Amino acid sequence: MLSLEKYLTQSHAPASFGAGVQHLAQCSLFAARMLSKHADLLQDLLDNHAQNYALAQMQQFLAAIKIEDETSLKKRLRQLRQRVILRTMYRDLNGLADLNEVLQTTSELAEISLQTAVSFNMAWLRTNSSAAAEAAYFACDSARDSAADKTNGFIVVGMGKLGGSELNVSSDIDLIFTYDENQNWPAEVSQQDFYNQLAKKVIAALDEITEDGFVFRVDMRLRPFGSEGVLVPSLDALEDYYQSNGREWERYAWIKGRVIYPNNDALQVNIHALLRPFIFRKYLDYNALASMRELKLQIHRDVLQKGQTDNIKLGRGGIREIEFIAQVFQLMRGGRDASLQIKPTLAILNLLKKKALLQENVVDELLAAYVFLRNLEHRLMYVDDQQTQALPTSEEAKARIVSAMSFANWETFLAQLNLHRAQVATHFDATFNEKFNSVTPNQNTIKNTNETAIWQNNLEKTAALQAMLDAGYSDAEQSYSRLHMLRESARYKNLPEQSRQRFDALMPLVIQQAALEKNADDALLRSIVLLENICRRASYLALFVEYPQTLHVVIKLCAASPWLAQYLTAHPILLDELLDAKTLYAAPDFVQMKQELTQNMQALVGDTEAQMDAMRHFKHVAIMRFAAQDVAGQDITTKLQLETLSDYLSALADMILQVSLQTIWQSFKYKHIETPKFAVIGYGKLGGKELGYVSDLDIIFLYDDPHPEAADIYARFAQRINNWFNSMTNAGLLYETDLQLRPDGNSGLLVSSVEAFREYQQHKAWVWEHQALTRARFVAGDADIGEAFEQIRRDVLRQPRDAEKLKFEVVQMRDKLRAAQKINPKLFDLKHSVGGIIDVEFIVQYMVLNYANKHAQLADNYGNIALLKTLSKLNIIDKQLSEQVANAYREYRKLIHASKLQEKPATLLLEQIRQQQSFVIALWQSIF
Repeated sequence: MLSLEKYLTQSHAPASFGAGVQHLAQCSLFAARMLSKHADLLQDLLDNHAQNYALAQMQQFLAAIKIEDETSLKKRLRQLRQRVILRTMYRDLNGLADLNEVLQTTSELAEISLQTAVSFNMAWLRTNSSAAAEAAYFACDSARDSAADKTNGFIVVGMGKLGGSELNVSSDIDLIFTYDENQNWPAEVSQQDFYNQLAKKVIAALDEITEDGFVFRVDMRLRPFGSEGVLVPSLDALEDYYQSNGREWERYAWIKGRVIYPNNDALQVNIHALLRPFIFRKYLDYNALASMRELKLQIHRDVLQKGQTDNIKLGRGGIREIEFIAQVFQLMRGGRDASLQIKPTLAILNLLKKKALLQENVVDELLAAYVFLRNLEHRLMYVDDQQTQALPTSEEAKARIVSAMSFANWETFLAQLNLHRAQVATHFDATFNEKFNSVTPNQNTIKNTNETAIWQNNLEKTAALQAMLDAGYSDAEQSYSRLHMLRESARYKNLPEQSRQRFDALMPLVIQQAALEKNADDALLRSIVLLENICRRASYLALFVEYPQTLHVVIKLCAASPWLAQYLTAHPILLDELLDAKTLYAAPDFVQMKQELTQNMQALVGDTEAQMDAMRHFKHVAIMRFAAQDVAGQDITTKLQLETLSDYLSALADMILQVSLQTIWQSFKYKHIETPKFAVIGYGKLGGKELGYVSDLDIIFLYDDPHPEAADIYARFAQRINNWFNSMTNAGLLYETDLQLRPDGNSGLLVSSVEAFREYQQHKAWVWEHQALTRARFVAGDADIGEAFEQIRRDVLRQPRDAEKLKFEVVQMRDKLRAAQKINPKLFDLKHSVGGIIDVEFIVQYMVLNYANKHAQLADNYGNIALLKTLSKLNIIDKQLSEQVANAYREYRKLIHASKLQEKPATLLLEQIRQQQSFVIALWQSIF
């Protein structure tokens, strides 16, 4: 320390710098030794401590002196490391650098050191190869030029914290070497031998301890087959290994895998594409929870055996648990959501918060803990340039850490550390469902004795049937028989052992939960069909084991509606949406949803099939959330009203139409302008915002574009849109579209100009087409065309009409529609019977067409119920009768909706609906 003080005095260093150096030396024995031994390091620190050690400066330092041999290479790399680490330590300990700077600078040091070592040794081996054949090959100029192209065949992948650009100052670097053997490499030269020699020299250049220390310790144990594997396997061998022998923990390791050499973006993409199927599953991978939990348990056992409970990386509430929380979401969801395939821990945590996959306060606590623990980790390593994460035990060492962490004393520091670790441990347990992690058949027998015995066939049939009757099953015979059939089925018996164990753990819960529903037998039978469909996907069984509350929601949905049960069975990927009650029952934010869908489409530009699947999945997710709210029990305060549900479904269709237009036009090869002058007009239930779950979309297409080929261009565009919606993909159907309401119907053009549409509506359209126009609205595309359409619509609706002639044509059309139906006279068809829904709609449509020329507000498209209310306010119809018909119409819609959910005909016995029918008939007769 005396030499340091003397130097600082003689160099006239600022007092603040001197104090900073003193603090550095007090916190780091390593720094004190280096600065006392090397005056040039202290001078460099004095001159440059105010700025971080940037990558460009590292490159300049290495280029300043020619590296002639391995000895000079090792010396120069170690000199660079001394300067970078000392400056980084000084800046960090004195509050000039944050954690991000420390991680980034250290990672860049490792990268440039590695790249320099590879480049030098590659060139050296070309000219100094010991093998005769290799020497002859590389001695030839033309061959050397050819080989120069092949040097990029050698690939270095940084794993772990190096791959994530979050390297510690005294950390190992985990590497995997590989090479591309698909090259024009001469037969007399062994690529394998050449690259093995190169790899050994690179490792020595970084790892070997010389008089100048080391650069980075190199760990090669992550390569295929570990320490016993080939040092430099080929890319083909690498791919074969992970397809055939890759272990679960290697998936975690490869999340952060990143090509360090060569610095080639295309190669980075290729390697990622090569290993992505191994790392990220196409489906939601809930197996990751159990396997990562098991890995953490192994680490925990090792920590206990080695007495490392104070290890801030591996111990409870440590850095590794934060990393595992981030990584498990990546493994579970990264295959479906490419945005989660990023590498830095801080970045992924922030993304999980943005996507609401973790609660905001949880992420904030994890981020704070991560920064605290990584800063502490660095300060532990700063002491003697050792890779350690263990808390000190001596008083002197404790005092050093307290000073480095800027605390008043050890007790205060330890209290803050313990708070962070406790929060991390709590969030880790919550994420990995520790309280549920021991769900086994044996334990379920304790909680569900009868149910387990029924499933395991350990009860006599008579006792089993009585137990099911007592539990709430009304048709115990059928339900018991179905359970027995399932247990004896080939599908169940052929399940892998782990999946069968999970299935056995779940079935008693299914029997128990289904019994709590009013229609227990239906709930059980529908749930069995769903489980049979998904049981071969181990991840879905893992989902129910990890999140039993999801199974509870599934059973409630299956009990509520066979349509919903079938929907889930057809799209089991939606099970993921049932995890979070807050998300499931939250009101939709359509602005955010549109942004999300647009981003998804942009991320998949160039892959039309993937875009179509992604859009369908997006729709399915939204439908499932709406449905969960729709059929929720009375305990859910957000249960949807029918009008709200229709508004949601209509807004969803509008949004999907709008994003579809943008997406299709973007890749449309006939486009002539950036934004199409094109619009979609909705009719029927879409136009009236009365969509149901399975409603089709009645739409027409309009354009307003002077381009000479506009008609042909937009006709092709409209056809693409129609195909986009109606095509059946792996993700199902988007919507069925009905284009019959376009001018001249099926014989008319697929798309009309605004002017042609105006001409048609004013001079050629039938009365029924004007009736349809009362429920039409602009839904997507060019807003100016939307305004033009609305003006045409209002002009047409407000035309003066002969009331008697209009009445005759409306009644004639109604009779024609009814005659086309075969209605059981003993039943009331909610839609088609006299006094049904169509009668209400025809009444309103007639009134609009007859009176809108005198009352402009009747031309507004705000729904049948609101229009009935307006008509009563205008004294056109009786107020009381108006309310009664409006209520009847609302009740009809509810009953039709319920019938669709139950997959039953929309019919009732006449006695059940006679009063509502009488109100509609009375209004009809008073008008017609």
